[in-house]
Amino acid sequence: MAQPHRKSLHVPAGPRSLVRAHVVSDVVVLKVAGRLSDVVEDLDLAIQLALADGPRGVVCDLSAVFEGAEPDAVALLATAGRHVHDWAAIPVALACDDPQVRGALSSHPLGGHLIVTATTASAVSAVLATPIPAVHRLRLAPHPTAPRASRDFVTRALLEWRLGRVIPAASLVVSELVTNSTMYAGTDIALSVAWHLGALRLAVRDNSSRLPRQVYSVLDLHGRGLTIVAGLSRAFGVLPTSDGGKVVWAVLDVPRPRMSVRASSVNPVTKESPMITAPSRLPRLARSPLPPVQPADHHAFPQHCAPDHVGLATGQRPAQVLTAVPAVKAQDAYPHPYSDSSNYLG
Repeated sequence: MAQPHRKSLHVPAGPRSLVRAHVVSDVVVLKVAGRLSDVVEDLDLAIQLALADGPRGVVCDLSAVFEGAEPDAVALLATAGRHVHDWAAIPVALACDDPQVRGALSSHPLGGHLIVTATTASAVSAVLATPIPAVHRLRLAPHPTAPRASRDFVTRALLEWRLGRVIPAASLVVSELVTNSTMYAGTDIALSVAWHLGALRLAVRDNSSRLPRQVYSVLDLHGRGLTIVAGLSRAFGVLPTSDGGKVVWAVLDVPRPRMSVRASSVNPVTKESPMITAPSRLPRLARSPLPPVQPADHHAFPQHCAPDHVGLATGQRPAQVLTAVPAVKAQDAYPHPYSDSSNYLG
């Protein structure tokens, strides 16, 4: 196993608690000591700071935590599973030798998204056994052309992953995130696009702690940017960074593309479709005219809303997606974002 190297995280520590971080094979290990009720808030902040750097995973070592953890503290610790629920590509593991604490974490609704083990070594191994996401990164200057460059970058990445159908929505989301950072942060931007198990994550990092702005003005087209991001994303949020900046991220549902019937029937050696023997006689086709597709007095109009074929899941939809529907419908009162050139700085 690779030798760990120390990594400094600016985590506040009280007189009875302590959080220290080191890295093992690109996995951030957070070691805590003291009473869990005293250290749990510091630990949650340390998890967010570690996730902002995009590691292979995060492991919380609870071996030095005092026995007899309070149920409220364990429940608060289990809420760290919200990070994995939003983006499963960076797993979070908890190593604790107390079987009661492990059971309480696993039974919590959000704790079910965590990896819970008895030792730190097994937690690190479990994290390294998870699939590695596909990631592309780009650095941008706070220039008016940054949104356009981010759209081109995301488009190339999605075409490489054969996810062309989500280009319109992803381009709009990343453009709004970069535009917001350019206008209100004014620092260098680190952009990343990652695809993992049917989810696409767009992340914009800058060196400003100022949260993204949402300006409600009829004259300001950029004022509805975060509403658009919320409507097109499954989840989005902000992570603090250890250098005083932030990472604004959005996750879109993008299932793996299905192989077409023709592609699945092609011989991989000859690259030819299998021969199909046709019957000697084909039934005579009816010559009656086909019924009209729509009534004669019906007039079709282009829809000015988010593409309904992007990121839709079958079956019952989660509540957080349903709450974002009015935000998408609110766009109908404005010009279509793709036909309005003033919607972007680039």
